[in-house]
Amino acid sequence: QVQLVESGGGLVQPGGSLRLSCAASGSISGRYLMGWYRQAPGKQRDMVATISGAGVTRYADSVKGRFTISRDNARNTVYLQMNSLKPEDTAVYYCNALDLPRGQDYWGQGTQLTVSS
Repeated sequence: QVQLVESGGGLVQPGGSLRLSCAASGSISGRYLMGWYRQAPGKQRDMVATISGAGVTRYADSVKGRFTISRDNARNTVYLQMNSLKPEDTAVYYCNALDLPRGQDYWGQGTQLTVSS
């Protein structure tokens, strides 16, 4: 079983940058598809970005060119670098680990990002 802990959220001004981290308690070997999701108040949880064990990435259209997902399997950590932040990026950001062979996924507790002047 994998436990995920997000960190790095906070308050940032529009146009600013922030990096989120997701530390896994166990190995996030290549079989895990890692991802970041976000949920704004009153809205559903949406995919922000995912990265496969081979490093293939996918992004929501709303964050393409601004956000970058990366993973360090040796440190069991996934990152989300967020640049040119907008107020509409405000949400709770969740880390997800999908064990593809078993079809089982795990979620972190979430970290709040607020983009406001």
